[in-house]
Amino acid sequence: MTFSSPVKIRNDKTIAISAAIISFLTYTMVYGFRKGFTVCSFDGMYYAGISYKVWLVISQVIGYACSKFYGIRFISELKKIGRGKIILLLVGISWMGLLLFALVPAPWNIFFMFINGFPLGMIWGIIFSYVEGRRATDFIGAALSVSFIFSSGFVKTVAGFIFQKFGTSEYWLPFVTGFVFAVPLLIAVFFLEKIPPPSVTDINDRSVREPMPAERRKEFVKLFLPGLIASIGIYVFATIFRDIRDNFMADMLKENGYGMQPAIFTQTEAPVTLILLLLMGSMILVRNNIKALVYTHYIIISGFIITGLTSILFMQGSINAFWWLTLTGLGLYTVYIPFNCIFFERLIASFRFPGNVGFLIYVADSFGYLGSVGVLITKEVLKIKLQWTSFYSQGVVVLSILGIAGAILSLIYFSTKYKKQEVVELKTALNI
Repeated sequence: MTFSSPVKIRNDKTIAISAAIISFLTYTMVYGFRKGFTVCSFDGMYYAGISYKVWLVISQVIGYACSKFYGIRFISELKKIGRGKIILLLVGISWMGLLLFALVPAPWNIFFMFINGFPLGMIWGIIFSYVEGRRATDFIGAALSVSFIFSSGFVKTVAGFIFQKFGTSEYWLPFVTGFVFAVPLLIAVFFLEKIPPPSVTDINDRSVREPMPAERRKEFVKLFLPGLIASIGIYVFATIFRDIRDNFMADMLKENGYGMQPAIFTQTEAPVTLILLLLMGSMILVRNNIKALVYTHYIIISGFIITGLTSILFMQGSINAFWWLTLTGLGLYTVYIPFNCIFFERLIASFRFPGNVGFLIYVADSFGYLGSVGVLITKEVLKIKLQWTSFYSQGVVVLSILGIAGAILSLIYFSTKYKKQEVVELKTALNI
């Protein structure tokens, strides 16, 4: 696969499809260094009254949260040179964290999950910087974003296979899983570097994407603060329960009698990946940026409805745990994915603000992972003895109600803001 061509007229469709495939594969390979440990249960291991696995999840998520706060500046000011080397350096550091996790005895190795999580938290913003600001960004970004779903299940399947087939210890499993994905990652990053920059047509449709120094970041927040509070609040809700599902799906399946079945992780995520790729990718057909932003709010509301109703049906015994986890995953990712490929992209394009998506998504992610850590710690410190199945099913019902309310507020704010801007621009054009 190649992106360069001797022909002067570039084929934007070919570039879009190639970029979508490469960005999807790149982030899938990165997940191989993040999620391998989640198939392990570490049964019977407790420190300070808290499950060892929960300690590992908290440590990694704190690393991710700190990375997102750091990334607000790092990603928003990212230049276009040397990005591939930065990706490989960051992944290499996280992999060394997994090596030290295997070598250092518990509980002292918990810290190394923080070392693993921190560098990985910046990878998404770097990859998205290759594809934002294009007419096809909705489609390319959808492919990149659904890699969250597919790769989570795929990596767990690979790790589960290694665990069962080779008897790898739970401590070495994360490092060995990363080894499987190392060479494919090198190849993916090589092709990622070949993606050409946005065309003149792309820039005219979606606005120019520039680094955002501190002054411009402050200007953006001041201009859109109420809408950002509402939309980022939605994202925080979705991140918390997406993270719980992602990290403790193996535990919930075990609680419901499924045991260790590596293939089941891909079976729950593959259909969700396909549905969301088609749904998010279809937004490329909506050329008008503000209409796309409005439609994205409708998609988010539908995701909350799916999540809430599915959990109610599960608690009533109308569906089994497999379909409950699959459908709540569909609902949560229907909320979560638009922010990573459409919502902020179309927000910047609608108001023609000179900036980049990386800044916005890292602000949202920083609070999202902070909320995720807060929920995990609260559950353990307050000794909430609910199983993960009960905790998760009850929580997403409350989440759905709050999320729908937040989405409606966000929709009203940005629609009103855009109409006011149109009036100002018209008056300026008419010299009124």
